[in-house]
Amino acid sequence: MANASYQELLDVASGLSCVGVELRTDLADDLFSGSTAQAAALSAQTKGLRILALSEVKAFNDLSSEKLEQAESLMKIARDCGAEAISLIPRNDGQCTKKSVRTAQLKQALVALEPLLQTYGLIGMIEPLGFEQSSLRFKSDVVDVIESLGNTGRFKIVHDTFHHHLAEEDAFFPAHTGIVHISGVVDSNLEIHQMQDAHRVLVGESDCLDNIGQIKKLLAGGYTGPFSYEAFSPDVHAFTDPRAELFGSINHITSSLASVMI
Repeated sequence: MANASYQELLDVASGLSCVGVELRTDLADDLFSGSTAQAAALSAQTKGLRILALSEVKAFNDLSSEKLEQAESLMKIARDCGAEAISLIPRNDGQCTKKSVRTAQLKQALVALEPLLQTYGLIGMIEPLGFEQSSLRFKSDVVDVIESLGNTGRFKIVHDTFHHHLAEEDAFFPAHTGIVHISGVVDSNLEIHQMQDAHRVLVGESDCLDNIGQIKKLLAGGYTGPFSYEAFSPDVHAFTDPRAELFGSINHITSSLASVMI
């Protein structure tokens, strides 16, 4: 719902019986559509919704004093609006892809961010990007670093069904997963390396990413957290009735899961 106001987003989420919303700072100049962060928190609470996360700190693993300032600025907004987490997105420019380099930079970033997250009472959600040029493609690399630092309570990973497919990673980490991003790709002619954000639509019967299989494995592994749509296709953003489209996708997922888990 890239074109929706904050209140419209809450209305749709409430109408679909969602547990909460995830907000993106890159989709609107005014995150809360004219409201203060505190008023936005009250609006969500009134509708029985959680603000699951604010997204995003870009290239968080390219650490600098400016990057830390950006991260803390987002944390302040997250605290004030009652958000539970912020999203941390790695470099995606073909740099720092060597394992020793990306591991060292990830450790450096987490060590610097942990006390800030502690201060603001937030979780850092790290989202590996499956693109070949990403500096963090694999969830297993992130989990290894989190565990080595003993920060499993302050940092979680985002399992994104699109990026999981692109990375061709078999491993699932339900206990380390803080949120699951779901989206589908319906163009069966695309090779994995050709898939881009613009191809990401709502999950339906023609999905090529095996969202149902991925969700089933996460649930079977004990995951009980939220699922959040992240569909970047312009076709999705142009929906005139997003609530109906979302309802159809949710119904497809829940009915498919019921049939495969019987």
